[in-house]
Amino acid sequence: MTPMHPGIPIRSAVRVAGGFAPGPGLGRVLVSGLLVALLAGCGTGVGLQGGELRDRVTASDESPDARRARVRFELASAYFSRGQVATALDEVKLALAADPTLGPAHNLRGLIYSNLGDSALAESSFQRALQINPRDGDALHNLGWHLCRERRYAEADEQFTRALATPQYREVIRTWLAQGVCQARGGRLDDAERTLTRAFEVEAGNPAISVNLAEVLYRKGEFERARYHVRRVNQVVDLVSAETLWLAIRIENRLGNRAGLNEMGNQLVNRFPQSSEARAFLRGRFDD
Repeated sequence: MTPMHPGIPIRSAVRVAGGFAPGPGLGRVLVSGLLVALLAGCGTGVGLQGGELRDRVTASDESPDARRARVRFELASAYFSRGQVATALDEVKLALAADPTLGPAHNLRGLIYSNLGDSALAESSFQRALQINPRDGDALHNLGWHLCRERRYAEADEQFTRALATPQYREVIRTWLAQGVCQARGGRLDDAERTLTRAFEVEAGNPAISVNLAEVLYRKGEFERARYHVRRVNQVVDLVSAETLWLAIRIENRLGNRAGLNEMGNQLVNRFPQSSEARAFLRGRFDD
């Protein structure tokens, strides 16, 4: 998947977590997906201000423009989470027309444009969100992942590091995962191993971490350790995919374990007969 944007009357978290496919073998299994979550209606508590008791801030305290922006932003987030990207873009434009200072809306706009393949508009949207709130951990994370997709690995790493250094940032695991993935894409396998191992030590049950770490270890030639991590995923029926089986097959091939290779190869062909991984297995093309 993500680190809240402060604001009244809404706080939001727009989340994205990425995976990596350093070679054609593992494919898109390492992309852990996109998640949009909304937390609406958060107000301030009762307190003293100027010697007088201050009331709670509620929806009735919103200006008409702020209310319009909030409603449109919530709609945009809901549409985006359902994959209705064009409609989400229309709604986020209306939100920003009502309130151009709504940082989370700029962040969501960046995700939408990134999804549409418009790199320049995506980056400018994330940068605008950070102009409004330089400590927006979500925008820092999302900008980092956008830069990683653009193969601007050093810049991406800087944004992830800034996100992790943000006070009270809650989505540390998500950002470690994305950072490790990006480091591996940039060929920094030792750094990727350290980052992903750190994430694994905190959240060992996260399959995206295990698969990405297994791929990094495979690329480093540490096949026994890679086997351990991918097995953790393939032992859970609902998590098995053509990509995770293919990674395991390639590891067993490197270890010279023909029995294990054939066992998982049969699973791959039986469960995912139309996959490119099954075709590669049947052709014995383990290093493609």
